Amino acid sequence: MKIINCVGTRPNLVKISPIVREMQKHDEIKQLLLHTGQHYDETLSKSFFKDLSIPEPDYNLGVGSKYDIEQTSEIMSKFKNVLTKEQPDLVLVVGDVNSTLACALTAAKLHTPVAHVEAGLRSGNFRMQEEVNRVLTDRVSDYLFATTKDDVENLLSEGIRKEKVFLVGDVVVDALLHSVEKARESMVLQRLGLGKGDYCLLTMHRAENVDYNEVLSEIVGALGEIQSRIKIVYPMHPRARKMLRKFGFDKRMDRMKNLLVVEPQGYLDFMNLMSNSKCVITDSGGVQSETMILGVPCITIRNETEWLITVKHGTNVVVGTREDRITEETLRAIREPVKKAVLPKLWDGKTAERIVRILLENYRS
Repeated sequence: MKIINCVGTRPNLVKISPIVREMQKHDEIKQLLLHTGQHYDETLSKSFFKDLSIPEPDYNLGVGSKYDIEQTSEIMSKFKNVLTKEQPDLVLVVGDVNSTLACALTAAKLHTPVAHVEAGLRSGNFRMQEEVNRVLTDRVSDYLFATTKDDVENLLSEGIRKEKVFLVGDVVVDALLHSVEKARESMVLQRLGLGKGDYCLLTMHRAENVDYNEVLSEIVGALGEIQSRIKIVYPMHPRARKMLRKFGFDKRMDRMKNLLVVEPQGYLDFMNLMSNSKCVITDSGGVQSETMILGVPCITIRNETEWLITVKHGTNVVVGTREDRITEETLRAIREPVKKAVLPKLWDGKTAERIVRILLENYRS
């Protein structure tokens, strides 16, 4: 069975890594790893492949950072050539980035079966590019691998046939369990002069936050107040760096003595930073589930979330983007005892095993 596993960003690599490792155990699977190059930093990406114990890509399309439509169309054009050459039995995509939709659409148009990992996640906000990507990818997929029962219900309510939908758990759990011991050995705290629990970790990069002056002003205002109470560590995303500079907020942040801006971190270092933080402030989807698994309070600076399971389990508070609310909930999170989450059914580190077993069973039949 020839399978092309497709990724486009670093979070995609985390999600694909357990699946790649599981497929490597089966002689009857020939897998190829394709990176679209949607986000590709040579040094950082190499560290991710090493940290996650997966081989470097067989194909890199090298599309780079572009406007959504231009990027999606270029991926489709280049991926078509790969599909025509390789003639795989299946294309597997993960998550909700432009690469996810582009590869799924291309495969569907060439009548190649598609498997979507993290199917059924919904934020309800169709102005988010990721929401458009999720819904359309699910519509063209033949195997929809859902993380929770809620995701299964979303798919069935949208008219997806029941036999296409499989509740398998979260591959991020698999990735974390595989790497937890190695992450503990990271020296990132010593390198940055940090101690366990004496800082908050910040991740912020989404267009709806960093591309708008008035929104960014509110968030930066909150960071100023929070860093007066506890240190904030911010591995700054290139997109955020560009927009902070454009709007002049970089100078304002430079004056924040307790805000430590660092370069984006490798997977093991970032996991270490996250697990030892007092709380995490984020606009990322994946970080919301990772904090729940690690038992770290999460403050989500968005107006809605596709990871409703983290809110239900009490580890995540969605606060919007107003300065006062971000400040209030973050300070509450660092004061109150951590809420221990009971992980959902099938979040047991065996999700990739279930996915591969289902694919093989269907292929054999």
